[in-house]
Amino acid sequence: MQFQLIRPAFAAGGSAAAAPRRARASAWGAALLLALVLLLGLARTARAEADDVERLVVDGPYIELHTGPGRSFPVFYVVARHEWIEIVMRHTDWYRVRTETGREGWVDRLQLEETLTEAGGRKTFRQVLLDDYLKRRLEFGAAWGHFSSEPVLKLWTTYNITENLGAELTFGQVQGQYSGTDFWHADLLLQPWAEKRVSPFFAVGVGRLNYAPNATLVGAIPVNSNSANAMVGVRVHVTERLIARLDWAAYTSLVSSTQTAQFHALTAGLSFFF
Repeated sequence: MQFQLIRPAFAAGGSAAAAPRRARASAWGAALLLALVLLLGLARTARAEADDVERLVVDGPYIELHTGPGRSFPVFYVVARHEWIEIVMRHTDWYRVRTETGREGWVDRLQLEETLTEAGGRKTFRQVLLDDYLKRRLEFGAAWGHFSSEPVLKLWTTYNITENLGAELTFGQVQGQYSGTDFWHADLLLQPWAEKRVSPFFAVGVGRLNYAPNATLVGAIPVNSNSANAMVGVRVHVTERLIARLDWAAYTSLVSSTQTAQFHALTAGLSFFF
């Protein structure tokens, strides 16, 4: 990648005097986008917290409460048809539930399939994997793609604060024909429709970019600069703990008080969570 950042006017037709104005406009745009992300994330978080407890009504003849998560544990209580229960926690295929009278015990997945949700639909446990996906905390991934037409490899880790809001740290390396570029950035990530198997996401962040030209490249100057970025992409929940991801990112590098550079990256990769 021939590093165009060192030119006084990176954008076509631009000038050095216009660069600070563009940088300030980009900063205000990033700040407004970050505020919008936070407001949307907080709204979704408040609604998700209100819906944390799942209530079910027994639709079969009865369900049996065991003292522990397994058939070797004795049955100590039977919940009759039309009584309500709440799911407290899950352990493999066993669920700890609470009755309306406050009794707590363990029920296997097959018996819970004989219940209805508050909306009146039958509880389907093909959603169990989705529940695990939505409750994930740590996620690690790797991707390959192009960064200003040069090959790039990046690694990232995400900590999901809520179902819809996460913090992400990315490290990447670009191996160009005439130079090498390393970068990192920390992002705030919003996934508004996290419950969908195919879900778009948005992110904004800041970081650092280090450009190191080859010694044989005449006139090139190494650059180590701050950067800001915005990203849009899509995630696909492929299997139990595997996610496919495609993203496009726009970067602005603040080379100096009068110079900025803008470039783009398109990557595809996989991540796993636990």
